[in-house]
Amino acid sequence: MNKKLGLALIAVVLIGGGWWLYNRVLGPTAPPSGPITAIPLNPEDRGAEPAEEPAGGPSPQALLPSAGTSEPAPASLLPAPSGPAPAGARTFTIRQDASETRFKIDEVLRGQPTTAVGTTNQVAGQIALDLSDLSSARVGVIQVNARTLATDDNRRNQAIRNWILNTNAYEFITFAPTRVIGLSGSAAPGDQFQFQMAGDLTIRDVTRPVVFEVKLRIVSDNEIAGEATTQVSRADFNLTVPNLPFIANVSDVVRLEVSGAAVATP
Repeated sequence: MNKKLGLALIAVVLIGGGWWLYNRVLGPTAPPSGPITAIPLNPEDRGAEPAEEPAGGPSPQALLPSAGTSEPAPASLLPAPSGPAPAGARTFTIRQDASETRFKIDEVLRGQPTTAVGTTNQVAGQIALDLSDLSSARVGVIQVNARTLATDDNRRNQAIRNWILNTNAYEFITFAPTRVIGLSGSAAPGDQFQFQMAGDLTIRDVTRPVVFEVKLRIVSDNEIAGEATTQVSRADFNLTVPNLPFIANVSDVVRLEVSGAAVATP
């Protein structure tokens, strides 16, 4: 009788543990709390940086590493100017209907090497830009609603939302720019520019400095378009992958991309 009772208790524990694991990894997740909107641009948000190095050598910020590499950022990473953007600056707001955020990570899925791609258009942010003086650019906080990231596999989606990103507790991924490096001069419709944007990336409850490589195109006086890319380490953000039978050899390197358009707002 005691042996049977013990076996029954073990079965209950195993079933209960399996049910807990299922819900923890593949169970339902909370929907977005609402439509994503841009955080209004703060006049103190950081701007573009001069190309020259300050007297006495590079500032401490110049040692900020470029995400995904061991190389330091350019020596032109200087203290950013403060204060509001010039009177000629216009505020451009990201268009969700013309923009997309992506992550890309290599893995083995059901025995086949593949690159998992997760996307969402729920990205928001603002940029203050004076086309006659690009060095005065200001960039606000960029937000992505992590609850809306989706790949081509629903089980992977649930694992990402439940286990890896814990989106029920941490709905948004944010990037708070601190420096814009290498953007200067004036611009006209059709012009294209390449520069870097350094800042603090927050995923769940971990914040790390990263540097995005940015390509910007001036579509018109009222619209800009472009893309920003970087690489981060899962380990740096404590992003662990659940041990599931259909997923293996998940890379530590995650490629992050943001592309789309922003329009001038009144």
